[in-house]
Amino acid sequence: MKASSEAGGYIDGSWKDDAVQLQVPLVQQLYHWDCGLACAKMVLRYVHPISDEEFQAILWKLNLTESVWTIDLAYLMHHIGIRHRLCTQTLGVDRGYRNQSFYRKHFDTEEHRVNQLFAKAETTGVVVEKCSVTAQEIQDHLALGHTAIVLVNAVLLLCDLCSTPVKYCCFLPIGQKCFCRKPDYQGHFIVVCGYNKSLGCIFYNNPAYADRVCCTSIINFEEARKSYGTDEDILFVYKDS
Repeated sequence: MKASSEAGGYIDGSWKDDAVQLQVPLVQQLYHWDCGLACAKMVLRYVHPISDEEFQAILWKLNLTESVWTIDLAYLMHHIGIRHRLCTQTLGVDRGYRNQSFYRKHFDTEEHRVNQLFAKAETTGVVVEKCSVTAQEIQDHLALGHTAIVLVNAVLLLCDLCSTPVKYCCFLPIGQKCFCRKPDYQGHFIVVCGYNKSLGCIFYNNPAYADRVCCTSIINFEEARKSYGTDEDILFVYKDS
């Protein structure tokens, strides 16, 4: 479940394991828009494996298409019976995103749908809290063998182990030229799966890759997940579901 470089314990309200790395399976996204679904598959293979056919049937039932928000992933976990907790700074859609290039294309069609999901969450049984989460809280969650899906600004997230950064906006056939400019914000979901306090780093599965676990400094991780556009969304998922 976890690997600790030093013996740890629960001290002063926090778990004191120096290092944890959970064996969360890697799943690569297939398109530019399905990073959230790939992260959901990773988490499910870790906590509650289901078949690809069952997964697709659930997506169809929940009407999940090419615009997947964090609240959609929370409903997905609830539907399967996975204990979860979505923490966010905004209970609904921030209308300030209307003019942001990343959100602009689907904003008008998605605003009502997403707001309705938030409005119905409590009565449906989907656990949502308006709050900010600290890096220590995330580490405590991981130390217990649980994992989480985090929304980050991919433009800011830098893996210390990857030689070249991945381009999340372009999954084009070989030989097709890309003319994309670097945006200010590119929403991207990752799965946090470990940390090393001595090195000051966070380990995560990036659905853009199928062959590696990525690592970044806690400082960079915090910058990327708290960037404007993320609402500091984090979906905690519990292995004891």
